[in-house]
Amino acid sequence: MQSLSNRAKKLEKKPMNFSERMYLPAIFQGLSITMRHFFKKKATIKYPEETRPMSAVWRGLHVLKRDEQGRERCTACGLCAVACPAEAITMVAGERKRGEEGLYREEKYAVSYEINMLRCIFCGLCEEACPKAAIFLQNDKTAPARYERDEFIYGKDRLVEPMPTSAPN
Repeated sequence: MQSLSNRAKKLEKKPMNFSERMYLPAIFQGLSITMRHFFKKKATIKYPEETRPMSAVWRGLHVLKRDEQGRERCTACGLCAVACPAEAITMVAGERKRGEEGLYREEKYAVSYEINMLRCIFCGLCEEACPKAAIFLQNDKTAPARYERDEFIYGKDRLVEPMPTSAPN
């Protein structure tokens, strides 16, 4: 098939000398790279005893925060679920009943709040979308390894931070 421009470039095949035919320069070049890597500082660490320093912007496990009085901040507005690109967050909203004023801030609260950690990409968009600062990605905890898929669906039992303990007077 003829090219559209009718221009062809002629290439000359250069003859190889004896050392190039034996591939000696290529072998020595490869060995030199291997020796450089052999004496380099190792990238591995002894994990349980040593830990790598985490970046300041690293995002870890989710937590549902409480306010100063120990009430849940989440009002089940659903903005975090809408902002999640992986669609990992689901929630069911409910109304606060009489006598539950100490548990929830607003009249509306999340009856169930679940995050599927297998779908979550830890992008932090849920944290940015929340108007009440209820969801927070911790920078010191990672999601632990599990064996069953259903153990990766975190409900309110795992997500809500524990009740603050008041100091004795």
